[in-house]
Order: sequence, then structure tokens, then C-alpha cells
Amino acid sequence: MSTPHQQMFFQHLFGIGQLSKEQIEHLVSMGESFIELSRRPIKKAPTLRGKTVINLFFENSTRTRTSFEIAGKRLSADVINISASTSATSKGETLLDTAETLAAMQPHVLVIRHSIAGTCEFLADFLPHTSIVNAGDGAHEHPTQILTDLLTLKTQASGYEGITMTIVGDIAHSRVARSHLLAAQKLGYKVRVVAPKTLLPSQVEQYGCEVFHNFDEAIPGSDVLYMLRVQTERLTDNCSFPSIREYHEAYGLNRKRLALAGDNCVVMHPGPMNRGVEISSDVADSARSRILDQVEHGVAVRMAVLTALCGTAPEPEKRTPRREKAEAAMQAQGKLL
Repeated sequence: MSTPHQQMFFQHLFGIGQLSKEQIEHLVSMGESFIELSRRPIKKAPTLRGKTVINLFFENSTRTRTSFEIAGKRLSADVINISASTSATSKGETLLDTAETLAAMQPHVLVIRHSIAGTCEFLADFLPHTSIVNAGDGAHEHPTQILTDLLTLKTQASGYEGITMTIVGDIAHSRVARSHLLAAQKLGYKVRVVAPKTLLPSQVEQYGCEVFHNFDEAIPGSDVLYMLRVQTERLTDNCSFPSIREYHEAYGLNRKRLALAGDNCVVMHPGPMNRGVEISSDVADSARSRILDQVEHGVAVRMAVLTALCGTAPEPEKRTPRREKAEAAMQAQGKLL
């Protein structure tokens, strides 16, 4: 029979979908305990002294990459940042060879952002002694952003249990939206999604959310208005919506629309913001905005995740290296390498 501590353990963080309600709440609570550390004059703790964290980012990022770097350094870990332009993949090396090269240097955690969904799970099979954190993979998941959002809501008077969160924008390409839909099923808050039909994934209703195409109809009763950036870099055509101006008129959040929500409704955004597209400046900078709180809490949550992965992990099971696997497979077929 597993102990409560063992139930909290996980070697990798691929997505919200893999976590239980108890694990999510445990990480959020750990993150809350780290907020105070980040507000001290000297923001340093010896928790991860002697541990190595590598941030391997194949997509541009400011908030996520910087927050992981700050989180590791505040916990006294050795942190190395690598981007696609400075990695050997720019010279033709495969992603797997790059990851295995880094793993041979014995890091404790590899934080990866990649444009292809499932990258982290794929690499984990070949890096048995390194914990992997998904910092965003394609349109799949972004687990640490959702933990950040939950921590931000937990610091509100209403918390997140039983609230109604209205997520607006490019739902089809949003890993944040997908992770929130999974988290809502586990934690019991309600999600409404609002988007033009061209920016909604098929069968999104299977997640138990309410679907709206008219933003104004979805606002009343919302406790959170969660605005998403239109991810033009992921759009495969130019027909998703007529124009930026018309998108803002139909789906942009401004003071007039915010007034339709209750007085306690807050505004959130995972960043980066496109002011004047999905959100107006007067709303983004208003007292109802929790966007900068999300940024602060992102560091605290990532400190919690790194601590959970580096702290008391049991020795991973021994796995056969991929070249030995390949050799065994070839020999089984009666062939020589």
C-alpha cells in the first residue's frame, strides 16, 4: 500500500492530465509557500544545491524560460539555458541526440519547450535518469502555466473551487486552454470556451465545457475572463477570421465587456499579450487584472515543480539504451548491424 508521500511523487511532468487532484493541490500549495521566499530581500534557499537544471527551448519564450531560470537559481541549483539557435540541432543533429548528449552530462531536470506535441514523452523513454518537465509542447499541454493560474486564483478570496472560468480566443491551438479543461475536470471548476468556429477544436464539448460563439453572451456569471493570444504562427491559413480589427470587435476584452461581468470577476492572460487584439490596455492595466500576479506566481510554482522532481525521487528503473535495443531487434531478425 502506497504512502501519501509516494502518491505525491512523479518522475516527470508531462501534463495536467497525468496528475491526480491531490498532486495538483500539493504543487499549488508548495508554490504558495515559495511566494514569501521570492519577496525577501535575499531571494535564496539551499533546497536544490548541487542539482543541475537545463532549460532546452526550441520555441521563443520570455515568461516561461525566465521563470524556470529564476526558480532554479533561487533554490541554488545550477541552471543552464539552451535555445534552438545555439544548440547542435541547428547544425543538423537530431533532437534525440541532443537530449542524450545533455543527459550524458547527468543533469537532474531537463525543461523542454517544443513545437511538436508529445516531445517530452518521447524523450523520457531514452533518458531514464533525468526528470523531464513539459514547458509547452505544440498545442498539447502547458502544465506549469495552469498550476500558476490555480495559485493565482487560490490567493483570491473565492479560490478556484466552484468558479466559472471563461476562456476566450484561439482555443484550437492553445495548450493552456486544453490543460485548463483537464484541470477543471479534476478540481471541479467550470469552463466556458468562446471562439469563432474556425478557432475551436472539434468535439471540444467532450471536456464538459460550455461552448459559445458570442462573447457577450458568455460573460455574465463569469468569475474569470481568461484571454488567449491568437497564435498566428500556428494558423495554417488566413481564413480563421476576417481581420484583426473585426476579431477585436467580436472577441476582444474592453471595459464595456468587463462591465457585463460581476464586480469580483478578474482578468487573466498567459502572455504575451497583443494589446488592442484580444485585450485592451485599459483592461490589461486595470485593478481587475491578475496578469502580473500570474507572472510572479509562475516563479513560485516552478520552484515547487523543481523541488518535487529533485527532492526525494527514487532511483529510476534501469532501462536498456536505445542502441542496445536497436541491436537486439536487429539480431532477433537475423541481421547484423
